[in-house]
Amino acid sequence: FYKLSSRNRVLTFGLGLRKDLTSGSYDDTLNTEQVQKLLYLLESTEDPVIIERALVTLGNNAAFSANQIVIRELGGIPIVGSKINNPNQSIKEKALNAMNNLSVNVENQIKIKVDSSFLSLLDGHVPKEILLRVLTLLQNITNCLNEERSLATQPTFPAGSLFSLLYGKECAQKMKALVHHHDADVKEKVTMIPKF
Repeated sequence: FYKLSSRNRVLTFGLGLRKDLTSGSYDDTLNTEQVQKLLYLLESTEDPVIIERALVTLGNNAAFSANQIVIRELGGIPIVGSKINNPNQSIKEKALNAMNNLSVNVENQIKIKVDSSFLSLLDGHVPKEILLRVLTLLQNITNCLNEERSLATQPTFPAGSLFSLLYGKECAQKMKALVHHHDADVKEKVTMIPKF
């Protein structure tokens, strides 16, 4: 069993094992049950502090290839993706970090369905921290796609997927505009993405 303490937001698991999975400092690879509980937490709370911490923990663990698969299989990609549209800047940033780590897995890229409003994150007025994370996501996708092309196993991406959106005309125009962005880090990141 597990319960969420309303006072300190600690997830308590059976067998006397207690871990604060939302502290952002949880370094071990999560098991399937723990990932499932974090995803449930993300869906069931409106508390911005808990959402942010859960995203940090998921993002850190999504750096492990085994967890990239587990998160996908548990339906976690749309859950994380839904937080990208959160008006809270910090939540948006943490969701993009988690999505960046999830996106280095080609099968995960196929599962990433996004609204066309996602491209607004590539506008020049978007805060640098958000813009750099969106560009990192695009870079991860491009790098994986280039690796797949070299293996001659081109994956197919459905219409409405992040891939199809990022390789459309509107995205290309936004990327070309970012080459002239006032921030040197943003300009450098754009030039590191092979397609652009």
